[in-house]
Amino acid sequence: MTVQSRIADSAADTPVIAPETPADLAAVSALIEAAFGPGRYAKAAERLRETNHVLHDLSFTAKARGAVVGCVRQWPIRIGGQPAVFLGPIAVDPAWRHHGLGGILVEQACAAAKDAGHDLIFLVGDMPFFGPHGFEVVKPGSVIMPGPVDPRRELARALKPGALDGLAGPVTPGW
Repeated sequence: MTVQSRIADSAADTPVIAPETPADLAAVSALIEAAFGPGRYAKAAERLRETNHVLHDLSFTAKARGAVVGCVRQWPIRIGGQPAVFLGPIAVDPAWRHHGLGGILVEQACAAAKDAGHDLIFLVGDMPFFGPHGFEVVKPGSVIMPGPVDPRRELARALKPGALDGLAGPVTPGW
């Protein structure tokens, strides 16, 4: 289903989904700040981003009327010795929530990672939102985040068959 068909019925303009560019940095940062506030800096997931670099070709924005109304970012990580992609944060402007835009951004990010040849995507998030997008809870205790995380929120999506088999070890930034 296209972005137009999923959103057009409930919004005046259809967002355009495109890879994030360096020119989007200020708008993406403002959207993430508005969605998560300064508390996000205390989270373990932030340890994977603070010394890392965003993968612009695997990260996307949604723009409507020239403004960024949604974004999803992805980062290079390792789980044990296995390279993976770390998804997050994902943020949608409050006026655009409940129109399916977050799910569209997640699917676009997953498709881009698969097309780029990556094996799996890892994230810390809510199963009710990410489960329908092919994510599953990783085996409790197998993945070691750089700080405390509720193991029910450690989710992964295999992009190739068997990619989650034996997934274990510390999660570290970069490849």
